[in-house]
Amino acid sequence: MELSPKQQIVEAVKSSQNILILTHRNPDGDAVGSLVAFSLVLQKLGKTPVMVCSDAISAVFSYLSIDKVTTELKGKRDFIISLDISQTPAEKFLYKVEDSHINFIVTPHSGEFSPEMVSFPGGRFKFDLIIVLDSTDLERLGKSYDDNSDLFYETLIVNIDHHAGNDHFGKINLVDLTATSTAEILVSVFEALSKDTSLLTEEVATALLTGIITDTNSFQNQNTTPKSLTVAAQLVAANANQQEIIRRIYKTRTLPTLRLWGRVLSNIHDETNYRFVWSQVRKEDFIATAAAAAAADGVVDELLKTTSGVDFVLLLAEQEDGTHGSLRSVAKGIDVSEIAKLFGGGGHALAAGFIVDTSDPAMNTEKIIAKIRDYQKTMNGKNLE
Repeated sequence: MELSPKQQIVEAVKSSQNILILTHRNPDGDAVGSLVAFSLVLQKLGKTPVMVCSDAISAVFSYLSIDKVTTELKGKRDFIISLDISQTPAEKFLYKVEDSHINFIVTPHSGEFSPEMVSFPGGRFKFDLIIVLDSTDLERLGKSYDDNSDLFYETLIVNIDHHAGNDHFGKINLVDLTATSTAEILVSVFEALSKDTSLLTEEVATALLTGIITDTNSFQNQNTTPKSLTVAAQLVAANANQQEIIRRIYKTRTLPTLRLWGRVLSNIHDETNYRFVWSQVRKEDFIATAAAAAAADGVVDELLKTTSGVDFVLLLAEQEDGTHGSLRSVAKGIDVSEIAKLFGGGGHALAAGFIVDTSDPAMNTEKIIAKIRDYQKTMNGKNLE
């Protein structure tokens, strides 16, 4: 009988030692919580995990073990010393260990070698397994994938996600579209990994509950299900620090953040005829308020999303790699992931995002808004003018 994806994950983890865990760039609470929780579980199972996220994680999640997450791919790999012998052939080669050094001795057949002929190409990483969490495709991993694509072709990939647009890029794919979050899926995965001893320690449970709470906006979103509430209760019973999560995510705001939010609110554009509102935060706003890029994240859910009489809200934030668009559904039945796809982005029905290169004249703010207006005019046959 063929094993289920969950059973395949269990077998893959059991047969691996050095395990790379990654999540998407610009990580949210579900991405961070899932990443940290899986690493803690693997450590408890005696494995050697490495956590990587291409972008820095917001300090709001500092109550989790985010200090162990790196932005660059690191791990055991061969160290290679390469000598170009295309012009000067080698006659023999040997090495000696002397005074805690390895000396490589290459004798030329004729002529001589020079330092310029020596290079140090990167060796292959020694990972047995790659686990990708909360990402619809490998490209969303950012530079972790872009700079090391060979690794992903050579190593077994486990893909765990809950987004409808997932590409099923893994050798093993556990994609549950009914789950509110990737963290919710991981609870049952961890139960399957160890049926004798619970892996849901207080730290693991807190990380997973972070993912569920942030992806349901503390159970206020339409995606909240009876199962998500049941799983959350299970995590609280496992001593997840629910009050600390709420305090850190929803009740702690720095003055720079509040100043930035004030600028966002003062710059709201009401597209009444097209049933959406949007605002924009520019690079100079971040500089003037001394706010970090992550400070713009919460304003979409906590303030813009409370707008009534619209289908969705949009925040455009200028950052170093382009303009980030964050979309949130307001009206029932509105799938903002379809709008994000217009700009090469993705997400799920209630929350989605995209990144565009606004140095491209075809992707400036006016063009972005115009494209969304056109979408709203044609969506479901609506005649919005």
